[in-house]
Amino acid sequence: MRKFAFYKWSLPNPFCLLIFAFCLLPFCLAAQTAPSRFHHLHLNATDPAAAVDFYTGKFDCEKATYEGRTAVWAQKSFLLFNKVAAAPPAEVISAIWHFGWGAENMKETYQKQLDMGTRFSTPITELFPNFFFAYVDGPDRAIIELNTAQHHHFGHLHLLSADAVSAGEWYVKHFGATWRGNRVPSRQPSFIRNFQTGPNASLMMDNVNIIIFPIEYARQAFPEWKDRTAFATPQGRVVDHVAFSVDNLAVSVEALRKEGVKILEKAAGRALIEGPDNIRIELVEGHARKE
Repeated sequence: MRKFAFYKWSLPNPFCLLIFAFCLLPFCLAAQTAPSRFHHLHLNATDPAAAVDFYTGKFDCEKATYEGRTAVWAQKSFLLFNKVAAAPPAEVISAIWHFGWGAENMKETYQKQLDMGTRFSTPITELFPNFFFAYVDGPDRAIIELNTAQHHHFGHLHLLSADAVSAGEWYVKHFGATWRGNRVPSRQPSFIRNFQTGPNASLMMDNVNIIIFPIEYARQAFPEWKDRTAFATPQGRVVDHVAFSVDNLAVSVEALRKEGVKILEKAAGRALIEGPDNIRIELVEGHARKE
């Protein structure tokens, strides 16, 4: 009969355990801080079907479905719509200012939009030599920017902040956003045409550029800021919230909680947190993909 050898296992040397744990630490941290992805913008609309037709008829995006509802698919992320009975407020008093698409030839794109009957709240304007922008008057008065770019895709989300650089650092720390140009921005004030536009921040998440301007710009540019001292919640407004996707929702939420981030709601497969300047951010488990 074959005899089996039995071995006596001794406890590992404590020093070896320490080395082993140290080697695993980068992988554990990576699991908690893996870069998030841009998942969707969530808008409130009196007529979601008409809103979908508007976006897909005028910009580079297409009709799609998300969890059984009609949506807009814009390259790597969604625009989603809640149906509301009355027009949502659209004054710029939350941290979410506008979102937009690029245009390789702004003059040509602008004329094409005019020919389609698109209304603009701000006509084509040359901000710098050969850099143009214009603001489309979207469904329920959503502000949609078209600007000179090397693409014609859904390209940016423009935010406002009481401390734009710190807000940018928050997105880098908690969601793995990267500084555009790979450098932390200056905290020195800067101006464009006498409007204070800095300190500001510019980050990338997937293919979306998140731009953050200082609160001083809002106070100069928007009459609704005459007597305001702080940002309103975007909840119920035309752009209700932004959403990022994560690999593991439970791990991400617990990590954010330990880091002092306020968790507003949690449900199966998703959670809602509060970010800088009262912004609402939805976390979705699993990355966006066209169904």
